[in-house]
Amino acid sequence: MTNEENIFRDAVKGVKPLKIKSPKIQKTIKKPKPIAKKFIEDEKKALLDSLSDEFISTENESGEELRYLKNGHSPEILNKLKKGYWITQKSIDLHGLVSEEAKSYIVNFISDCKKKKVRCVKIIHGKGLRSYNKEPVLRNKVKNWLIQKEEVIAYVEAPRHDGGSGAVLVLLKEY
Repeated sequence: MTNEENIFRDAVKGVKPLKIKSPKIQKTIKKPKPIAKKFIEDEKKALLDSLSDEFISTENESGEELRYLKNGHSPEILNKLKKGYWITQKSIDLHGLVSEEAKSYIVNFISDCKKKKVRCVKIIHGKGLRSYNKEPVLRNKVKNWLIQKEEVIAYVEAPRHDGGSGAVLVLLKEY
């Protein structure tokens, strides 16, 4: 211990805390709510497990360009999304991530967007130019994961200036 610490300890050794019962003081002291860490961890795992890599859908898909529209919604949504009717509020980049990391990242991202009431997002999955066999692994997986998410209304391949075939613009439900 330093000399300053010894001086301080000597100065306060006989001090006892005051026992004040004031309603004003008691109101300002609020115990924080407990955080159910295990519950949060279990919720995240359940969300992650809800997405299957084996899921393949041909529902409302067309050709080579990435497009998807959940049943019961106007086809005009796809045109509006492609033309930038909704402003992209958030985006994530999955470059360099392996499949499981990307899936976890997307689940957490969409969950966060839902909490923050974000409607339109961009997911950059890349074109697969640096992947094994130069195939777009994440592109196809992202497409199928998004179809499985209840929050996703539609997605389209991003315009060329916004990532083109290496990204998708996603419209989420309004909460």
